[in-house]
Amino acid sequence: MMKKILLAAIAMAGSISAFSQQADLIIRNTKVIDVRTGEIKSGQSIIVRHDTIIAVTNDSKANKFKASETYNAAGKYAMPGLWDMHMHFGGGDTLANENKNFLPLYLAHGITTVRDCSADISDLVIKWRGEVNNGTLQGPTIFTSGPKLEGYKSIWLNDLEIGTSEELQKALDSLQRIKVDFIKVTDNTLKNDLYLEALREARKRGWAVSAHIPYTLTMDQVTAAGLSAVEHLGYAWKAGVKDEAALSQMIAKGELKGRDINKYIMSHFDTAAAMKTYRMMAARGTAVTPTLTLPHLLAYLDQDDHKHDPYLQYIGKGIQGTYAWRVNRTMQDDSAAIAWRKEVFAKTAAILPLLEKAGVKLMAGTDAGYLNSYDYPGIGLHQELALMVQFGHITPLQALQASVINSPEFLHKTNYGAIAPGKKADILLLNANPLDDITNTQKINAVVVKGKLLNRQALDGLLQQVSNSNK
Repeated sequence: MMKKILLAAIAMAGSISAFSQQADLIIRNTKVIDVRTGEIKSGQSIIVRHDTIIAVTNDSKANKFKASETYNAAGKYAMPGLWDMHMHFGGGDTLANENKNFLPLYLAHGITTVRDCSADISDLVIKWRGEVNNGTLQGPTIFTSGPKLEGYKSIWLNDLEIGTSEELQKALDSLQRIKVDFIKVTDNTLKNDLYLEALREARKRGWAVSAHIPYTLTMDQVTAAGLSAVEHLGYAWKAGVKDEAALSQMIAKGELKGRDINKYIMSHFDTAAAMKTYRMMAARGTAVTPTLTLPHLLAYLDQDDHKHDPYLQYIGKGIQGTYAWRVNRTMQDDSAAIAWRKEVFAKTAAILPLLEKAGVKLMAGTDAGYLNSYDYPGIGLHQELALMVQFGHITPLQALQASVINSPEFLHKTNYGAIAPGKKADILLLNANPLDDITNTQKINAVVVKGKLLNRQALDGLLQQVSNSNK
């Protein structure tokens, strides 16, 4: 009898083993953050196969899965990998390797997806995008606009300069051929009529459109034409004046220039008018990427010139060289100008709760990369999230939503935004709860990118790799 019982037990064990579900990675003992609700579940196991989460279950039920790698998270907090929704590759082909070094910097800081808002090295960015996607290059997922649309003789390098409707269509054809993920439009020399036409025509082809906004146009005009996302918060601040149409006409006539425009906005900003405009933006599906990092850095450059930042070891000398023009210009400000730029920054950032209340989707982006002085790929996003909370007066949860929920939704990527079955296995493991303190996003224990686990040692290795390459 005992022999029969033993044989039956062995057979049952074999049967259970046979029915175990195969996985590649099991992350055990995590506290999973639901970034949509703020709820946290302890004692969870995250099951990953290939680049996808296939299950999230209580640790006690994880034994039905078998994996080649198991990681004991020891109670760390798990959330989706971060998105930097506004960065730039660029500076020309001679800086290709320095730009490529941004990729490990992003991963080392838990940023598993970036949105390149126009690069002057778009051929390389498109190549890297494909290599990351097919697994031959380690880096964050890249979504890119390719070269931006501009007018003739703009200040930007390698943009697509257009002056007629026919040239616009040819430019859009060229962007379609390289399969860009969205369209970027700026207004340095692009005429208003063609600017609005570019928004309409790009939307007709199915793209989302991000843009700078000519100060001679109103938010009503550009959102009616189909603008999907306002890049940089200052444009939304301008849209909150009592009569934006009158302000735009004054600017068009040359009656207001330079610093006087901000003075006008400061004195004519009206909360009721702003809320009306912001609700219109929400109704039309227009998002905002605030990019607080650079204006904050420049506003406080008198207190910290950043020339001795330890992080500079990760930034190539060529990229650092692109910082000079903006810094040199800002350093010429007198005490009154310094006080003014701090006031403008604080007033601009303070509209974030109004946008949130109106239902406008905020997206977290840094403007990091080349050109934008000391605005660093990687750590910059953590600084951006902290600024959104500190100066923008939104909650840590709202800041996280701006990065990991609103960003993929903007690009209609439904397989991101949660630690849940069917979602991409881009996971950030943190040593402390970011809902308690947004700076806890910097306390990184491990990162999973496309299903591959990078523990703290591996992340430190990425940082060392970049530092060594810059010596």
